Amino acid sequence: MANHLELIQELQQLDKVPSLERLRAAQKRRTQQLKRWAVYEKEMQHKKRKADKKGRGLNSLQRAEFKKHVSFTASVALLEASARNDPDEVRYLLRNNVSPDLCNEDGLTALHQCCIDNYDEMVKILLDRGANVNAQDNELWTPLHAAATCGHTGLVKILIANGADLLAVNSDGNMPYDLCDDDPTLDIIETAMANRGITQEMINETRASTERRMLGDIQGLLKQGEEANQQDSGGATLRSPSSYEVIDSRLGQ
Repeated sequence: MANHLELIQELQQLDKVPSLERLRAAQKRRTQQLKRWAVYEKEMQHKKRKADKKGRGLNSLQRAEFKKHVSFTASVALLEASARNDPDEVRYLLRNNVSPDLCNEDGLTALHQCCIDNYDEMVKILLDRGANVNAQDNELWTPLHAAATCGHTGLVKILIANGADLLAVNSDGNMPYDLCDDDPTLDIIETAMANRGITQEMINETRASTERRMLGDIQGLLKQGEEANQQDSGGATLRSPSSYEVIDSRLGQ
């Protein structure tokens, strides 16, 4: 997974290439994120199997004591069960007040994961239990972004029927239809956009609103006396390049 400085350098380079190349770069970074999650998931499954095996080798008293010390967070349990496509385990967790919107360190929810893996039944279970259809991960991808990118037509229909935001913008400035290479799936999304009365003007306005909001936040910080060149823990400053091209001239500096 690219670190912050590498992403900054990449963004500077992407400013000079066509939009199609930007899209491919966004898809590449997403693939890297999903591979990272797959490794994390595999490690969690290994730890769980190891813990279960150790627990079976104890007597009843020892097992009771062992369970006090070996446990997994609710988010790990839910995401692991979802990745295994285990509806019974997911239902059990949700019945026991585990939130369907718990996420991992990348902001990936069980709904995101099931939309990537094309688990229709799991998606329905999560939505029926109140999962946020428009949940965003750390890169602002929604489940619809994931399903559209993967060309999972059935899931796209389910998400749209449950109120998925067709104009959701991720951190690369892409809406779900921007990332869809599968013609049947793209047709479903565009038909839904037409049915909701979404126009090109609304699309342009939505894309621009994110940049304006970010610009307003930066201007607010500057009015409060924040230093524009001060670096955060990742080395970024208020002047650092972004996917929305916040430039010095707009800051009036």
